[in-house]
Amino acid sequence: MASRNAKDAPSSADGARESFEQVLTRLEKIVTDLEQGDLSLEDALGAFEQGIRLSREAAQRLDSAERRIEALLADGTIETLETENEEIESV
Repeated sequence: MASRNAKDAPSSADGARESFEQVLTRLEKIVTDLEQGDLSLEDALGAFEQGIRLSREAAQRLDSAERRIEALLADGTIETLETENEEIESV
């Protein structure tokens, strides 16, 4: 899959990169619009295309966040947290 560069990322009206939450809100609006079934075929196709782009952007950001977390916890902290949680649950 080709990687996207920053110029392809969803942006707001002022040209700033949208936050993950803003992308998700736009995607939810598109889903709602499509589910209502009031759009013309052309508008529905356009909304669907935009929704796919937003969905891919959101997934890419989640994957990136997951990689960052994994890198931060690569020193064995994950096992430590799991052990602490097991101890708390057994109390």
